[in-house]
Amino acid sequence: MNKTALITGATTGIGFEFTKLLAADGYNLVLIARDEQKLRQIATSSQTKFNVSVKIYPKDLSVTSDAEDFVRQIRQEFSTIDVLVNNAGFGISGAFVETDLQREVEMIQLNVVSLVIFTKLFAREMAQRGHGKILNVASTAAFQPGPFMAIYYATKAFVLSFSEGLAEELNDSGVTVTALCPGPTATQFSKRAELEKSRLFQGGLIPVLDPATVAKMGYDGLSKGQRIVIPGLMNKIGVLALRFIPRRLVTQLTKRLNK
Repeated sequence: MNKTALITGATTGIGFEFTKLLAADGYNLVLIARDEQKLRQIATSSQTKFNVSVKIYPKDLSVTSDAEDFVRQIRQEFSTIDVLVNNAGFGISGAFVETDLQREVEMIQLNVVSLVIFTKLFAREMAQRGHGKILNVASTAAFQPGPFMAIYYATKAFVLSFSEGLAEELNDSGVTVTALCPGPTATQFSKRAELEKSRLFQGGLIPVLDPATVAKMGYDGLSKGQRIVIPGLMNKIGVLALRFIPRRLVTQLTKRLNK
């Protein structure tokens, strides 16, 4: 029997690329995103091209108050989820004293709370079975503070720390946890976060990668059970350099990139 993969944020960017990679490897898909029309299009394409089954759930995980019940519903409908990809997330840029609180609460709900709920329930099931793979999409933002995106950077720092801690807890259980930490990527993220004109997304010192490349590197790392995957040489160098640069200076440099 084919294995099953669940992907949140499956209709665009890195999440969409994961749907293609997993379907190509014969995984049946459980896809969650806000856009029902795009979900249906992806389902039809995946079923036709890869001969896999696809179940879609149009759901906005940033505003839901019943995330745990929703995940339990999925668990009842699918006895086994072999791969969990927590990809859904968004960012907000701007001065903290001026940004919209409700949107920031929704971002925390999506980037952190929903991710934890999905991971909690499926990791428990995977550990009981003795096999399973989890990939949480963090960011290179997880490695330093982010002025003008302070809450977003903090959510990704949580995802990275949480993923590493859980990976160690589950060591030798047959379950692996991978944190994918991309840098600037050509997705809808920059538009939604209003970062298109920022230095970060101008493709200077740090190239803006395409989502297919990022997803492939993440998928390879997931398959190998790597704990952290940082796509792109300059992103790897940048993260390494953070260990040797005074944290105050790192924060000032990040401020310039995000402004």
